[in-house]
Amino acid sequence: MAQLIDLVTHTDTRGNLTVLERVIPFDIKRIFYIYGVDESVRGGHRHHTTVQAAVCLQGTCTIYNNDSVKEEEFVLNSPSKCLILHPEDWHKMYNFSADAILMVFASTFFDPQDYIYQPYE
Repeated sequence: MAQLIDLVTHTDTRGNLTVLERVIPFDIKRIFYIYGVDESVRGGHRHHTTVQAAVCLQGTCTIYNNDSVKEEEFVLNSPSKCLILHPEDWHKMYNFSADAILMVFASTFFDPQDYIYQPYE
């Protein structure tokens, strides 16, 4: 089941510093980011083994998630929020603001055989 976690953020007159340390529940093998998205829907899959952590560094986006038991929508609108997506989490990303930058950390290197595109019924 997907889970939204608050990242530790230190704020003072100089600005904000958000820390991703000891909160991501896996060793990071791959990092990618999505930006410049029009009205398109991204994602539309789940995985056999990959766990992911998504942080919207700038702007906003919505992530729909279905783990075969529960359907949820998560609005990522702060770089201090991190959404953990487990392998069973069929997800899609949409409603990207024009300035959105969605960074994703993955537990595995890219493998096209790890993707399951069929949504749950």
